[in-house]
Amino acid sequence: MLHPKTLTTIKDLPLLAKTVVDGFMNGFNKSTLKGPGLEFSQYRSYQPGDDLRWMDWRMFARSDRYYIRESEVETSISVRFLVDASASMNHDDNGILKIEYARMLAASLAWLANLQGDSVALNVFQDGKLFSLPSKPDPQHLQRLFYHLEQVKPDGQFTKPANYKELFAGNGRKELLIFVTDMYQANGEILSLLTTLAALRHEIIVFHLMGQNELDFDFKGYTTLEDMETGETIQINTQTAKATYQAKLQQHLSAIKNELLGKRIAYRMLSTSQPLDEALRDFLVQRKKGLV
Repeated sequence: MLHPKTLTTIKDLPLLAKTVVDGFMNGFNKSTLKGPGLEFSQYRSYQPGDDLRWMDWRMFARSDRYYIRESEVETSISVRFLVDASASMNHDDNGILKIEYARMLAASLAWLANLQGDSVALNVFQDGKLFSLPSKPDPQHLQRLFYHLEQVKPDGQFTKPANYKELFAGNGRKELLIFVTDMYQANGEILSLLTTLAALRHEIIVFHLMGQNELDFDFKGYTTLEDMETGETIQINTQTAKATYQAKLQQHLSAIKNELLGKRIAYRMLSTSQPLDEALRDFLVQRKKGLV
């Protein structure tokens, strides 16, 4: 498994993405995911005697391995990555920042989408503003996306609605939107944005990132917690507060999941300690079964 801390030692983002996708694909040869938008055809290793017309040469160019694509994808779509880069994404769990996990996740899925022939786009929500990289079929466009992902440094609060213009100024084409966020919101701004995007009939997948220390309330030795976006602090007793915290956390996560599913938005919570290839494999298996 590709542990996030191991992956952070790979400084070249395209190489990291290729490593994750190769590891992911090795465990997916028997699957039958089909269609555009991260629902790819079945791949299997080339065997002597296979019809060369079904060889995936793009896959060979990227991996130096021969793969047979058993079910051709006839259409392609635009996959738009929405990355939350507000200050709370600097949360650290055992040396892994949420933004690092978000960057690795988005890069790996972008690499996978490109392998399928889908175009990719990027929006970054940071310090009240919005960065936009439009979708293009240009072969070099994926490298531009990687470059901009590498430059992301979380800061400030989530983007203000007044700056959403570029996000909504598309050509009316429906897209697959992959939103990577910690769902930290002061006044429901993230849910409000998702509601608007869902009304435009885009297909939306939300990856909700949490540190394992947040899930376990593992803050031993700390008596004060600080809000990374507002600077507000609270005093805590980690021993007496743990049971109450975890009960409220489960209620909070259930409420988010139910609200998003009610809007036909796919939801997946990921711990930043989870191996990335495992996370992708589990998600896409469940996506195929219609569970997310």
